[in-house]
Amino acid sequence: MRRKKLQKSVTALAALVAGAGTALVAAAPAAAAAGPELKLTAGDDTYVSSGRKDATFGAEDKLSIGRLDGDTKIAFLKFLVPAGTQVTGARLRLITVGDVAGKVSVSRVAGNAWTEQRLTSGNAPALGTVVASATPAPDAEELSFDLGAAVTGPGTYSFAVQSSASNAVTRLRSAEGKWGGPVLTVSTAAAQSAPAVPPATPIEDEDMPPPAVEPTTPATTTPAQPAPTQPATTEPTPAQPAPTQTTPTQTTPTQTNPAQPAPSQTTPTQPAPVDPPEGDCVTGAKLVPSCGVLWGAAAGGFTDAPRDEALKDWEKLSGRTASIFHAYHKGDEPFPTKSEMAMARDAAKPRVLLLNWKIAYGSSWAKVAKGEQDARIDRFAARIKSSFPEKFFLVLNHEPENDVVAKAGSGWEAKDFAAMYRHTILRLRAKGVTNAINVMAYMGNEKWMAQSWWKDLYPGDDVVDWMGLDSYVSAEKGYYHFGLFGDLLDRKPANGGLGWYDWATTKHASKPIMVAEWGVYHRVGKVTDKAAGFRSVLPELKKRPGIKAIVYFDTKRDDQGDRDISIDSTKTALAAFRTLAADKMFDVKLR
Repeated sequence: MRRKKLQKSVTALAALVAGAGTALVAAAPAAAAAGPELKLTAGDDTYVSSGRKDATFGAEDKLSIGRLDGDTKIAFLKFLVPAGTQVTGARLRLITVGDVAGKVSVSRVAGNAWTEQRLTSGNAPALGTVVASATPAPDAEELSFDLGAAVTGPGTYSFAVQSSASNAVTRLRSAEGKWGGPVLTVSTAAAQSAPAVPPATPIEDEDMPPPAVEPTTPATTTPAQPAPTQPATTEPTPAQPAPTQTTPTQTTPTQTNPAQPAPSQTTPTQPAPVDPPEGDCVTGAKLVPSCGVLWGAAAGGFTDAPRDEALKDWEKLSGRTASIFHAYHKGDEPFPTKSEMAMARDAAKPRVLLLNWKIAYGSSWAKVAKGEQDARIDRFAARIKSSFPEKFFLVLNHEPENDVVAKAGSGWEAKDFAAMYRHTILRLRAKGVTNAINVMAYMGNEKWMAQSWWKDLYPGDDVVDWMGLDSYVSAEKGYYHFGLFGDLLDRKPANGGLGWYDWATTKHASKPIMVAEWGVYHRVGKVTDKAAGFRSVLPELKKRPGIKAIVYFDTKRDDQGDRDISIDSTKTALAAFRTLAADKMFDVKLR
């Protein structure tokens, strides 16, 4: 579950308020010849939360600053300026995610001993002098601060970033993301070289809009800023589909060139009806139910709770066992884990795993397609063959639209995703993995579906078994994506065309559909009854025979801390959800 936003080429010019520093080498002589710039990424970056004093956020791909519901968030950054650097100036660049609230200030930090893995609100170092500040426009996406008076030579520099907003949170990209993390650009007086920073390219992140912004007034000490560039009006939205097919599992690759996807089906066929005929509904070779709809969930999202225990608690709350247990992994993480295997082997409560893998973590789609992560793929294949013979659903990089960088050579183009997907699936098959059922999980977002590259994401019918969609609706009337279950299925390209469900059942008619993430949300602190959203599910499923599985994503706070997607935020919502869960449509036996 991820939100999204369009990056704008907007720079908020910061005012240098004061300069102070710890013991560092003096600046280079003014007469020194100008040299190249060093672009330094943060060695450590994280944030702390006063509402969760013992929590660490060093692995998050976003930093949060500001205050919301009494919880104050402060970001911390650490940079190392190499020995021998003759510094003549420095500027900090931060990329935002969503709207910006309040006056943003950068302060020195007392000490550099902290690390992103251990920093918490309880052990955070004291903040020092404010060295720069700015009051950017709410839609500014690139913040720039002049730190020339604070960064004067080689050494380690720690900074804290804060927002004056009292009821809004601003998000910033961190170094843990694919790109766009904090960068300190150091001007030098001698030839230096440094890794290039990815250009500011349009991106989207997350599947709901940024939080509401608190109006702010520029501080008198902050110089006037240039007017921000206004991007084309486009509404961000989330959604993700995943493909599947009912052909027998292949043990050897059908193609050897990952860059050439097989043509997709264009002739629609009538999917099997959803209403169960007489007799039991059971899953087949590709886990497609003979009738009915598979029921699943991911619970405990964005908390420290073990996912297996969270799901068991959710099952008790909802009144039904989740036939699909959705779990998320990235990079070299060994999975399925022992707890996930145990959940899949619970004879009293049968479940199938839906394993979501960001295989290109720390790399790129293009590099995976070229074979640079084959050792990673082979380790996963070996683990599956040696310890997990059960069938399972496999998603590679869910919601890929969110990660596309539509720039030639970026390694993250849509065609790179398709090549990565093909290469990974074909290699797994060549290594003897025959029990993976592949799901292609889209966002189904209006903006993304309108992009010229969107069609290039599909890797080919021969490597896709299910079509998947990740999509949410708001229970708050007038708020972003307010609607019912049918609305999350029918979002259309912004420039016109078929809604997602009609597109999937027309262009990929042979593939069953999994709603791999869905939910009804309201903003934290703005409790709104979700019962209508839950009651709308069954009528839609009866009208849409292509849907063979739905998987709820449950959390009290999403990854930004301001969306409640839980099933029990009101008593009537929980009652409606329990009524939904009890329906016989979901009585499907796994085999």
